[in-house]
Amino acid sequence: MTDALPPRSLARRPAAPSTVTRPVASPIQPSVVWRAEDADALDAQYEGRTEGFAYARESHPNAVALARQIDALEGTPEGSGGGLCFGSGMGAVSAVLLGLLKSGDRVIASSQLYGRSLRLMTQDLPRFGIEIAFVDPTDGAAWRKAAETPAAMVFAEVVSNPTLRVADMDAARDAATACGGLLVVDNTFTTPRGWRPFDHGADIVIHSVTKMLAGHSDATLGWAAARTPEIRAALAAAQGSIGATASPFDCWLAERGLATFALRYDRAEANAAALADHLATLPGVEAAIYPGRADHPDHNRAGDLLQGRNGTMVAFRLKGGRAQANAFIRAAADLPFAPSLGDVQTLLSHPPSSSHRALTPEGRAALGITEGFIRVSVGVEEIETLKAEFSEAVAAAAKV
Repeated sequence: MTDALPPRSLARRPAAPSTVTRPVASPIQPSVVWRAEDADALDAQYEGRTEGFAYARESHPNAVALARQIDALEGTPEGSGGGLCFGSGMGAVSAVLLGLLKSGDRVIASSQLYGRSLRLMTQDLPRFGIEIAFVDPTDGAAWRKAAETPAAMVFAEVVSNPTLRVADMDAARDAATACGGLLVVDNTFTTPRGWRPFDHGADIVIHSVTKMLAGHSDATLGWAAARTPEIRAALAAAQGSIGATASPFDCWLAERGLATFALRYDRAEANAAALADHLATLPGVEAAIYPGRADHPDHNRAGDLLQGRNGTMVAFRLKGGRAQANAFIRAAADLPFAPSLGDVQTLLSHPPSSSHRALTPEGRAALGITEGFIRVSVGVEEIETLKAEFSEAVAAAAKV
């Protein structure tokens, strides 16, 4: 009888199998940590002399793969170091604001931003001694006036959420130059299919990847990229400190969804234009809001800026208030009432009770957000199906 070899401990993971082939689909790599050859090798990595990973809160392969794809779509400048993936869109926004601003700084910001961005600027940044000057994003004179005082940052969205106003981006860029601040653009609504901020002077571009880029309501992610490696390094440092880490699995899902982004966007955009025109004909609708319509207040600017890429979002105001909104939502039973956007299926949102609930009624009224205001993230369904569903739901609301 011979002595048996001691069993290998199951706690010791085996080396990855050697192979001369590569997977066609990107593998998910959920490892939290990576092993280095020795301390010198780790130094070389952290000092930028070699490439590698150490701890997933800082970066991981799935985040890098996704970021590179979005970099290509957005035209992230070469030599900048590329974009970073975050655990959410607000993780990206927070890293930009908290990672680059300090007490005593001033920010010029659009008054029409995503609700949580507005909350961060109105309730959190002032606690750290950061001043926010809000301007009407459609008013070039307001941008110029605000820029007469120095500022560290100018923050804008191209198309506002949820009112779909189109910002005067030339004026925003000129304001950033005049006040000496960084131009930051949240491009979530417009997407690089509609407008690429880096091509028009932006210093930083932000996305909630959760929305149109990932496109299936199953991944929560953000992305931000900077024009220079110095700004990018500050964002990376903020990400590590805040802990706004992107999940490898969510990055993998988003990379998979991104493969069909152009197809989904084009179909949803065509549906949005047709649905907006249809809503405008319904007796129970007070106003149909879409930048491509001639009655939109910023229609001419949208034509110059977006060149016909008017987006996948539609908004409308029902005649009436909360009772009519509730009746519409209940009648549209096959259209999910869910506070998100960018899914392959059409989603409904009621900003007064979701994204903009933190604003006062007076603040919402100033933006044109009534209790009968409905935001629609248009999907890729058959347009005749959508027209029929909206007709029935509007009719149900009108009976209340």
